[in-house]
Amino acid sequence: MSIAVPPARASFALLGVVQAVLIFAIMILTVPLPLVARELGLGSSEVLLLSAAYGLSFAALLLLGGRLTDRHGGRPMLRWGLALLAAASVACALAPGYPVLLAGRFVQGAGAALAAPAAVAVVRRLYPRPADYRRAMATWGGLSVIGATTGSVVSGAVAAAVSWRWLFAVPVLVALAGLGRSGSLPAAAPAPSGRRPALDLRGAALATAGLCAASYALVASTDHGWRTAEVLAPLGAGLLLLLAFAAAERRTADPLLPPGFLADRTRATALVAVTATSAGTALAFVLLSLYLQQLRGWSAAETSAAFLPYAAALLLSGRLAGPLTARFGPVPVTAAGLALEGVGLALLAGLDPAGSYPTGLLPGLLLLPAGAAASFAGAAVLATGGVAPERTGLAAGVLNTAMELGPTAGLAVLMALAATRPTTVGGYATAFAAAAAGLALTAVAVGALPRTNPTTTPEHTTRIKEFSS
Repeated sequence: MSIAVPPARASFALLGVVQAVLIFAIMILTVPLPLVARELGLGSSEVLLLSAAYGLSFAALLLLGGRLTDRHGGRPMLRWGLALLAAASVACALAPGYPVLLAGRFVQGAGAALAAPAAVAVVRRLYPRPADYRRAMATWGGLSVIGATTGSVVSGAVAAAVSWRWLFAVPVLVALAGLGRSGSLPAAAPAPSGRRPALDLRGAALATAGLCAASYALVASTDHGWRTAEVLAPLGAGLLLLLAFAAAERRTADPLLPPGFLADRTRATALVAVTATSAGTALAFVLLSLYLQQLRGWSAAETSAAFLPYAAALLLSGRLAGPLTARFGPVPVTAAGLALEGVGLALLAGLDPAGSYPTGLLPGLLLLPAGAAASFAGAAVLATGGVAPERTGLAAGVLNTAMELGPTAGLAVLMALAATRPTTVGGYATAFAAAAAGLALTAVAVGALPRTNPTTTPEHTTRIKEFSS
């Protein structure tokens, strides 16, 4: 006897898998990147750009993806994003050389930038009641870290067993499943004003170019010094473009990012929490992968296996994070999650080349994901609550941009800090300690927010609608 699954729950499950795979796709080349470099004969600069390509286009195009979602609706933009992701993933899997693989990774990120905010907009249509939507977003917040963890754990094992090219089958299959079921998803609601928001092509071009240039500079800083032209030139250009974007938005009747949208204290603090959480998890994956493979001599498959307890703790805590957020509220859950993740990183700061895995790494690898799941769950509710339905794509785009800033801006700063120490292990320990301190400070800031979430009150909703109009 089969058990019928409610349509909303089945659709949410599909959208959740899509969101997790969008983040999974970022991480699939992290562990096997040395294997890719050897097979394609890549130099250090080519490896750098290949590792950053997906994240660069993903982060840079998210605001545009959010605007397109608000303009055309979640369901059609989800279809376009998934189609682009599937086509680019096939190109990556069959890439005969570096240029095709690099282009495919950029296009994958572009597809993800369309699909991510569109998926959140469809979730908003699935759960129109504010309480149901908050519960859904509490679960949604943990999906990104699940996708990232799965990508890191699976990639090394698959690359060692068969080939890294098979990793691209996952986004292809999920994209095809999403396209096949997209007809059952709810269509967009008509805009209350009867007018779709303008596209704001000038703002989109400035934001995309600025974020892409600045993000590339931050990623390049891990291979080049901060005072080199390879970093300063794109960083300066990116900052100038973003300043031009901010100035242009103030003079635009229908801006891509309304200036008042980030003025809310709760929303701004929640986005900082998302950025800090994603920076901490990315730091753990990158540094521990380097530590285990380069300093301890572990294989890619063994490195992936080392993260299995992390994945198990994440799955368990992810199931608990949503109900805890619904019961205690997003502020205490987010603050507790940040603090717990900070403790996990502080334990990893005691890294010892002669230490054992059970006592040296395992405690941190269990606490870190538990904290990250709680932080993402609560912060997603705080960052998206109270937004007018016609601005759901904007809120989702900003939320996903914050998730991408952590692994780019935050990781670049922490890696630069690690480079100041004379030994590799000492540098890793310094980076872990600094990340733990940053998470502790963010936990204090979140804990100081009102316990009654202002993003769910009628007054706050009215104020956000004014900012967004």
